[in-house]
Amino acid sequence: MKSYKCLTSQIVELDNFKIVPLRYEDRLDILKWRNEQIFHLRQNKSLTVEDQENYFSAIVDKLFDQEQPNQILFSYLENGKCIGYGGLVHINWIDKNAEISFIMNTELEKNNFQINWVKYLSLIEKVAFEDLKFHKIFTYA
Repeated sequence: MKSYKCLTSQIVELDNFKIVPLRYEDRLDILKWRNEQIFHLRQNKSLTVEDQENYFSAIVDKLFDQEQPNQILFSYLENGKCIGYGGLVHINWIDKNAEISFIMNTELEKNNFQINWVKYLSLIEKVAFEDLKFHKIFTYA
């Protein structure tokens, strides 16, 4: 598992849920979910496998070694299985704030969004407020 240089704790757990640094093995599931949910993302076209590979190699891989990356991304797991991903994005290290991003398995979204959103928020709040000592996190919904 890769680790973020800027974090003290790489894994945050609550009950059967946890967030771990974004895993390469989850990239194709994430690609599928992003394309299925394009209508509410900042994405203007469907992504290809090549787009996703390029994103992971050109962007994600570099985040782990940075002292102050502009985003910190996680795989969101239930009982060890990836059911979503997200993180802290548009990080402002000077003002100590960031936007929260989150997307989950489209098939689970209709009946399980609320429970997963609450669990995910609890996990990402620990990263933002306890580990990074941020003052504010926010989201657009």
